[in-house]
Amino acid sequence: MVNEYEIKKQICEIGKRIYDRGMVAANDGNISVKISDNEFLCTPTGVSKGFMTPEYICKVDKNGKVLEANGNYRPSSEIKMHMRVYQHRPDVKSVVHAHPIYATSFAIAGIPLTQPIMPEAVIALGCVPIAEYGTPSTNEIPDAVEKYLPYFDAVLLANHGALSYSDSLLSAYYKMESLEFYAQLLYNSRALGGPKEFNEKQIEQLYEIRRNMGLKGKHPADICVNNRDGKKSCHTCGACSVVHGGASSDVSKDELVAAITKKVIEAMGK
Repeated sequence: MVNEYEIKKQICEIGKRIYDRGMVAANDGNISVKISDNEFLCTPTGVSKGFMTPEYICKVDKNGKVLEANGNYRPSSEIKMHMRVYQHRPDVKSVVHAHPIYATSFAIAGIPLTQPIMPEAVIALGCVPIAEYGTPSTNEIPDAVEKYLPYFDAVLLANHGALSYSDSLLSAYYKMESLEFYAQLLYNSRALGGPKEFNEKQIEQLYEIRRNMGLKGKHPADICVNNRDGKKSCHTCGACSVVHGGASSDVSKDELVAAITKKVIEAMGK
C-alpha cells in the first residue's frame, strides 16, 4: 500500500502537470485523493498547483473538516464539491478540478461535449454534460454537479471549468487531459467547416470495444436506455443529462421521450 507521503508527492506531480499544460492559472484548480472511508488528502487554497511540495497537502474528513494542515495552509475552498463526488460515487478515489482553456470555453459558451468525433473520446469519455452555474466555495456547485455524478465521469462547470474523477489519481488526471484534447479538436474542426460525426453503427462499434475492454466508470455504452434497447444511442441527444440528471434503468420510455422532446423544443427556440 502506498504511504501518505508518496500520495502527497503524486498530488504535487499532477498539480505541476495541470499547471505546466496551462489547465490552471495562478492559484486555480484543486485535487483530492481518498485514502480511507473518512480520510482525504487535498490541495490547499491560495497556492499555485505548479509549485506545491508535499508539506502543502492537507488532510480532511468526509465532511471537509481539517484533520491535518501545515502552518497557514488550509484545504481548497472547493472541497465541498469533491466530497459530494465521493459521497455519490463510491468507486471514485480521486477528483481533479481545473480550468483547461478549450473545455472551459465550451462551458462558458454553454456547449456540452457530446459530439462523437473521435474514437478515443467516444470510448473513454462518452458524453460530457454541463452542470448549471454555481457560486464557487458554496453548496451551489456540489448541488449542480450531483445529478450528473451517477451517469458521467467528467462534467463541465458552467462559466467555471471542468471536473473529472476516477478510481485513481492518474486516471482522474488522464480524463481531464483527454477532455481538454477532445474540446480542442472539436473547436478546431468547427473552425474548419464543422466536424464529421460518427454514424449510429460506428458509435455502437466503439461502445462494443469499450464493453469488451471492461473499462470502469459511467458511460452511455452502459447506462443509455436507448442503447440497451437496441435503438439509436442517445450519445448526442442529451437525454441522459436531462432525465433526473441522467437516463437509468428505472426511467420510463415516456419520460425519455418527454425529455428528448423538451430538448428539441428548446433547440428550436434558440
